[in-house]
Amino acid sequence: MTDGGIEISAQLVRDLLQDQHPDLAGLPVREVAGGWGNQMWRLGDELAVRMPRMAGTPDLLRKECRWLPVLAPRLPLPVPTPVRIGEPSARFPRPWSVMTWVHGEPLDHSSISRGDHAACTLADFLRALHVAAPAEAPAGSDRGAHPGKCTDGFEYFLQAIAPGGLATDVRAVRAVWDDAVAAPEWAGPPVWLHGDLHPANVVVSDGTLSGVIDFDAMFAGDPAWDLAAAWLLLPAGAGPRFFEAYAHADEATVRRARGLAAMKSLFLILMGQNGDRGLPGGKPAWGPAGRAALGRVTSGFGRSS
Repeated sequence: MTDGGIEISAQLVRDLLQDQHPDLAGLPVREVAGGWGNQMWRLGDELAVRMPRMAGTPDLLRKECRWLPVLAPRLPLPVPTPVRIGEPSARFPRPWSVMTWVHGEPLDHSSISRGDHAACTLADFLRALHVAAPAEAPAGSDRGAHPGKCTDGFEYFLQAIAPGGLATDVRAVRAVWDDAVAAPEWAGPPVWLHGDLHPANVVVSDGTLSGVIDFDAMFAGDPAWDLAAAWLLLPAGAGPRFFEAYAHADEATVRRARGLAAMKSLFLILMGQNGDRGLPGGKPAWGPAGRAALGRVTSGFGRSS
C-alpha cells in the first residue's frame, strides 16, 4: 500500500504498463520482497518497475532518472538505469519508473567471502563515482553534514536501541563519534555520492560485490558519507585493503567516515528492532548487519584505528 492507501498490485503494474508502455506489458511481473520508499516488481529477467509508496519518493525517483544515465557509464559495477518513466495518471497519481535489473543477492541476506576482492571492487567503484559534481547536482537533504551537525541523530539512535541491543561498549561507540566530530570538515569540492551505502543497497555474487542499487539518496558532498561503507559492507580485515586501493582518503576524512559508520550502524540496529514501523515486512536482517558493522567500527577496522 502507498501512504495514501492505494494498493500496489501486480495487476496495477500490468495495467499501467499496458496504458503507457504497451511493448513491455507482455513481460512477466513478479513482486520483489522488501523495499522502503518504493515497491519493486521484477519485469521479465532484465527489468524492474519501481512504484513510489511515500509522498516524497517521486522527487527522489525523478532525481535518479535525471542523473543515473550521467553517472552509470563511468561506473565499474552494474547500477540500475532508467529505461522508461511512467507518468501520474488516474490509475496511479505518482510517477513511476522502469529500471534495469541488477543481478545478485542483497548483502543483508547474503555475505561476502572474498574480502580483499570486495574491498578493491568497492574502492574502484567509489573512486570512479567520487569526482567533482557540477553546480546543478543535488544537495544532501537529511544527509551530507559534518558529523558535528548530526549529533542529535546519533544520540537519538543510540538512546532508542533497546538495552542489550548493541553487544558492544557504548563508551567505545561514543569515543569513535567524538573523534569524528573533532575531525576537520571536508575542504575539497563536493563530489558525487551514492549517499546511502548499506547492506540492503548492494548486491553480492560469487562471494563479492557485484552491483550497487537504490541511488535515490544521491547527492554531492563529503566523500566520508560513502567511505563509511568500508565498515558497513566489508568483512573484518578488509578495511586496510579498501583504503589502500581507494588511495584518496586523508586522515580527517577517514575519521569522519568511521564516525558516520557508527551512526549508520546504530540506525541499522534500530531498524532491526523496530523495522515493522511503516516498513513492509520489517527489516529483521538489518539488526545483525548493524551489530557486526558496529563491532568493526569499535575495533578500529579501517586506517584510523
